[in-house]
Amino acid sequence: MAEQGKRNGEGTSSGMAFERPIEEIEAQIAELESLSLSTRLDISSEIEVLKARLKEQIDKTYSELTAWERVNVARHPKRPVANDYIAHLDDFFELHGDRVFGDDRAIVTGLATIEDRRVMLIAHRKGRTTKERLECNFGCAHPEGYRKALRKMKLAEKMGLPIVSLINTPGAYPGIGAEERGQAMAIAENILAMFSLRVPIVVLIIGEGGSGGALGIGVGDRVLMMEYSYYSVISPEGCAAILWKDGDRSPEAAEALKLTSKSLFDLGVVDEIVREPLGGAHRAPTVAMDEVRRVLLRRLAELDGIPIDDLLAERRKKYRRIAAIDGRFPDV
Repeated sequence: MAEQGKRNGEGTSSGMAFERPIEEIEAQIAELESLSLSTRLDISSEIEVLKARLKEQIDKTYSELTAWERVNVARHPKRPVANDYIAHLDDFFELHGDRVFGDDRAIVTGLATIEDRRVMLIAHRKGRTTKERLECNFGCAHPEGYRKALRKMKLAEKMGLPIVSLINTPGAYPGIGAEERGQAMAIAENILAMFSLRVPIVVLIIGEGGSGGALGIGVGDRVLMMEYSYYSVISPEGCAAILWKDGDRSPEAAEALKLTSKSLFDLGVVDEIVREPLGGAHRAPTVAMDEVRRVLLRRLAELDGIPIDDLLAERRKKYRRIAAIDGRFPDV
């Protein structure tokens, strides 16, 4: 039982066992700073020593993360989510509903401005508080969410606006109601339609990139990943349950799935890894979001110079290459 608790991160505020040494040093710094304020003692040199140790510990810890530990960082409760990125934009006007069933809060869509660039933003919305997460179904979209996204992407095509898609979902909602309303078809229609949209598309995985739920808004000319995000056909827990019927083997499944940003970059599935601040985006959200802004603007400017017919041809080739065997794929 003690070993299980250690693996699950009990006793740490983040729920991640590997952060325990980091949190111990942070607690020491907080204690000394409080002591300094209450007693007016000059212990700044001791505090600076601890801060240097903290930086070294974070650097050491995060340079040695396993695939499973990276999955846990992607799920960190303080990691920036869609609402944080939206609040960091220069302007955002939300567009609601699929005009068929309803407005799925697990996917947010709207007209956005990034500096001087107007874009159509499509994003999975998880929420931050328990109430928000329940309202957003923990980022697990229903078919009406994917249909809403497709309507707004087609609107972007009419307006000549590039599309920016932020992915953060454990997967599409698999409930009976969602299946009855055509979950699989909605995702499939989105994937097919995104190959033909005559505007640039930039996709960024900001946290979790789970299965078809991610792909439903994930076809793009440039696919980027945050350094500590993950992108996979299935969650490690789901993979372990199917293969071994044993959730304790999730870390083993995470390694086998090759779901980290480095593995997927090496495999050619993603085009760029967006670097995060030391210790992950949850430690310096504003720094992380500023970097995302910079990378998105650079990628959008890069796509501006490509004729649209060439862009569509390359988009299709890109995904054929991902599924190629021995470098061979059908002509387009």
